[in-house]
Amino acid sequence: MAKKKILIRIGSLRHGGAEKVLTTLLKNIPPDKYEIDLLLNLKFGKYLKDIPDWITIYYLNKGEMITTNRPLEIPVKIYRKVYQKILKIFPKLLYAFILKNKKYDIELIANHSLLNEMLKSPLHSSKKVVWIHSDIFNNDEVLESDLQNYFEADKILVISDKIKEEFNKISRNESDKNKIVKIFNPIDSNEIINLSLENIDTEHLFSNCKLKTFVSVGTVYPAKGFDRLINVHKKLIDEGFYHNILIVGDGHDLGKIASQIKNLDVENTVKLVGFKENPYPLIKNADYYILSSRYEGYPTVLFEALTLGKPLIATDVSGAAEILENGKLGMVVENSEEGIYNGIKKFLESPEVPLAYSKEMNDKKLPFSLKNAVNSLTNIFDNL
Repeated sequence: MAKKKILIRIGSLRHGGAEKVLTTLLKNIPPDKYEIDLLLNLKFGKYLKDIPDWITIYYLNKGEMITTNRPLEIPVKIYRKVYQKILKIFPKLLYAFILKNKKYDIELIANHSLLNEMLKSPLHSSKKVVWIHSDIFNNDEVLESDLQNYFEADKILVISDKIKEEFNKISRNESDKNKIVKIFNPIDSNEIINLSLENIDTEHLFSNCKLKTFVSVGTVYPAKGFDRLINVHKKLIDEGFYHNILIVGDGHDLGKIASQIKNLDVENTVKLVGFKENPYPLIKNADYYILSSRYEGYPTVLFEALTLGKPLIATDVSGAAEILENGKLGMVVENSEEGIYNGIKKFLESPEVPLAYSKEMNDKKLPFSLKNAVNSLTNIFDNL
């Protein structure tokens, strides 16, 4: 039987949840069944090295992501944007000169922002699949008037019950509903555990390393809610609930968050350690994990924290209640500063609460399987 030819598109392979999940899929998908091309807007990112050799990588631009406006970088940013805009307006150029007139059975985007590019593909016979990793119904960048466009795809892969329910609400008929499929993200638990064993020295980070430490990992931008986490931290410190906060990640709001830490005079108890190739030892060595996000699609990092046995607190964003089994495996709090405040305070004043979550995790097999997740995705490919 001939291999199915699949084109997968994503912005880059930098350190995001969608990028990690896609890389895990590609590392575990059977190469004897598929011929896969990976098209990147920017050939860049920590996961590039992990893409299997049998997958062909194409790209529109290459080089590191530019997040500043230094004079020497502005011409490069303009060139990249103009080049990508031309290929977006004239997609036949992309397929003729970059993809070399290849034909595909399936075209999949692993980033919802590429929806229009996929739908404008000149390959009218290919099946179109959109894999949604964020809560687009609570994303200011996604217009409500554009949501119906997702139903132009042949399959809409969603990663939480909440997002599936939202799509069902706006579906126009049974055909639309049948396009929506909930899947679990493929996550390699053994890899996470093995990577967490790397020796690191965390004692130098805080002036008082004996205080309980909450760790949070993510790109530093408004959706992650690090600003409100720091506000809550300051309030609790002032009330005598002493603890440390460790934030792992970078992003365009890093300078703003650093200024907030300085202005609130919490530099001894809040540390920004920037992006880490391997964040798992930091999660493992912290006492608790906290997710302060304003919105998420499916916060994969919660599963990673559970895998490492961390009692955790999560705001009630899409996917959090599902992963934490409605509060059995971790505390789900109101999606607000007050919710974060109540959660941290409860952990600090009632240590038996996080201990109970630890026991629940130890006594229960977590309901995720790398094999099952990969199989669910390949079954979709096979039946399109």
